Amino acid sequence: MGVTTAMATDRIWKLQLLGGWQLYRGDQPVKVAPRQQRLIAALALYGGQSRRFLAGLLWPDSPERHAFGNLRESVFVVNRDLPKLLAPTQDPLDLVARVQIDVREIRGQASRVEEQTDSELQSMLESVLEAELLRGWYENWIISEQERWQRLRLSVLERLAKQFLLQGTIEQAVEAARAATTIDPLRESAQRLLLQSYLAEGNQAEALRAYRSFQIRLRQEFGVAPSPVTEDLVSPLLMNGSDG
Repeated sequence: MGVTTAMATDRIWKLQLLGGWQLYRGDQPVKVAPRQQRLIAALALYGGQSRRFLAGLLWPDSPERHAFGNLRESVFVVNRDLPKLLAPTQDPLDLVARVQIDVREIRGQASRVEEQTDSELQSMLESVLEAELLRGWYENWIISEQERWQRLRLSVLERLAKQFLLQGTIEQAVEAARAATTIDPLRESAQRLLLQSYLAEGNQAEALRAYRSFQIRLRQEFGVAPSPVTEDLVSPLLMNGSDG
């Protein structure tokens, strides 16, 4: 039974794209060359795609013939060095269904934040707090995916902050809201959640500092003031002239 379990584990591919690229076979990291890393990352992010699409995506500055040649070589190397990672189809290309991909798992969890248990919410918060997609990769297609991922992270962090506030787990609410404002300091919904979290924590001084910092940023960037909804949150503090 132990041998069977070990063999089954060995067949499980795990792909990490958050925080840096790493492929695992079971629990063992696998060394993969940069060109093959990019092919695997593209399939993980875009799903099954035609060879023409992938050749153009990965080698946009190469003549079509060279791009297709590079792709054929990369597919050959992946099939040789990482057998059964690619689905057994010639066109379109895809990863096998059993590959566990961290980005896809978080996207799946993001669709049901409001249904998760306390421990699941905490685990998800830990997963998205510092989760930068393919850090250090700068191709145009990757930058586009990084921006899309940041928008998802921002949405998830806001929804987590709301859930933590509802549950009364204020420390986690502050952490999630603060992370959201770090991603987009001018997003008023995130700033409002941070203010609500500080106030729920009883931290009036920090709430007032956060509000004033946001107020200054808005004025400098857009020449506008926070909305009345946001101002209402801190109006008692402003009337009292309180700095905590």
